Amino acid sequence: MSVMEALHWRYAAKRMNGRKVARDALDNILDAAHLAPSSYGLQPYSVLVIETPALRERIRRTACDQPQISECSHLLIFAAWSEVDGRHVDELIELTAASRGLDPKELEGYRQALHDAVAGFATPEARQQWAARQAYIALGTALTVAAAQRVDASPMEGFDPAALDALLGLEEQGLRSVVLLALGYRDTEQDRLAGQAKVRWPRERFVVELSGA
Repeated sequence: MSVMEALHWRYAAKRMNGRKVARDALDNILDAAHLAPSSYGLQPYSVLVIETPALRERIRRTACDQPQISECSHLLIFAAWSEVDGRHVDELIELTAASRGLDPKELEGYRQALHDAVAGFATPEARQQWAARQAYIALGTALTVAAAQRVDASPMEGFDPAALDALLGLEEQGLRSVVLLALGYRDTEQDRLAGQAKVRWPRERFVVELSGA
């Protein structure tokens, strides 16, 4: 199946049948999220994997009682780092140098540029919003790879971030939940949207091509 065929196939399943996603398919989805691009390559977020049914039931209570959380195989939580600062820049520079066989001093200009960028946000909240947007790039990549494997993946913003963070102790881990992704397989009998036509604005409305000087 081509990527475009996979994207036409996928939809945000509202009900899932509980069938387990194979470990290799799950790992491919996680690897795709890991390989997603991010601003400056800092990847200021983590992906939590929740498989335990009892814990997913508790999470469901923070997420508008949405059944996918109980019925999915695995629940992914994309969580932005609460703090992004100079130490993360220094760690990234050291990792880059080691990965590419460079002397860290060769990356000094890049280090300073990243320090300036991270320190340049007007408020901590603005920095947090930037980190959250990077997590969404990884979410999109994971959605595409899931579809290519015929794994249903339902992104979910309908939850109480503060309640979920408290439930999982994310604040103590330096994380703040951003978006959820339920992985599993659609229940075509219970999901009234299964098999219905995909609805999008006409392409000529969505794509605006500009020309001129």
